[in-house]
Amino acid sequence: MAMRTELLAAAGSIEQMERYIEAGANAVLIGEARFGMRLPGNIPEDRIAEAIDRAHRAGAKAYVSVNKLFRNSELPALPGYLKRLAEAKADAVVFGDPAVLLNVREAAPELPLHWNAEMTGTNSATSAYWGRRGAVRSVLARELNEEEILDLKGRSGMEIQVQVHGMTNIYHSQRNLLQSYMDHLGREARLVEQGPDRGRFLVEAERPEEKLPVYEDENGTHVMSADDIALLEALPELLNARVDSLYIETLLKPESYNLTAIRIYRQAIEAWERDPEGYECLEEWLDALHGQQPSDRELSFGFLYKEQVY
Repeated sequence: MAMRTELLAAAGSIEQMERYIEAGANAVLIGEARFGMRLPGNIPEDRIAEAIDRAHRAGAKAYVSVNKLFRNSELPALPGYLKRLAEAKADAVVFGDPAVLLNVREAAPELPLHWNAEMTGTNSATSAYWGRRGAVRSVLARELNEEEILDLKGRSGMEIQVQVHGMTNIYHSQRNLLQSYMDHLGREARLVEQGPDRGRFLVEAERPEEKLPVYEDENGTHVMSADDIALLEALPELLNARVDSLYIETLLKPESYNLTAIRIYRQAIEAWERDPEGYECLEEWLDALHGQQPSDRELSFGFLYKEQVY
């Protein structure tokens, strides 16, 4: 039986992970805030082996996010955590900080590595650099267009992962939100509270109609894109380009939204795999995605066709 195209989704609990797998995800991203950033929930160290085992029993791969920027005081806990992941047979560790790679070499050399440096994963030379040091996958920056994705896949010699749905992170700081963001951007901005169900948004003076979701956790402040990527209609190009993993970002979305997106992308992937030449993106899939989309957040192709997502 041919290998199914990987559809990856981040999960915030073991139970949610299993629901996402049942909906069509055959890989999950899990972890906890001590070691990973921008996760939809925490699966603590004492339950991570159980989570990995249950993902495997359900027929899915389990990747663990260790993508935070580590301070010296946090490094002593890293080797033990990595050893536990290796013993639990995690399918890979997702990292951006070179400290993780160095600790994997010493503490758990059998752990596969997925390099994810957010917006800096933009060229094949950098991907190949990390590949020579042990990474087997490169998570591409959301700013790449179709031509650049094709070129990087052909040159890097690594697996590549592309985000196909959901919001994207555009700014992270461990400092005070407003002062840090305005210094970074060089223009006026303000926080808008939308209540307990909507959370808080950053609104720039120059673009008052766009609301950038903001949330804060122990790793700092994260500003997200005003729109959501939706590459359902571009799946044939990505699959023809031999993209290895298609990622749905579940952050700051209700579970019902994410389950619908996972089911639709899995249906589309399977339709393409059955008949690539006769594949057609069905209107009912697009209607289902648009039907659950908040009215103040557009679905866009991101940078795939050189359009901006924020």
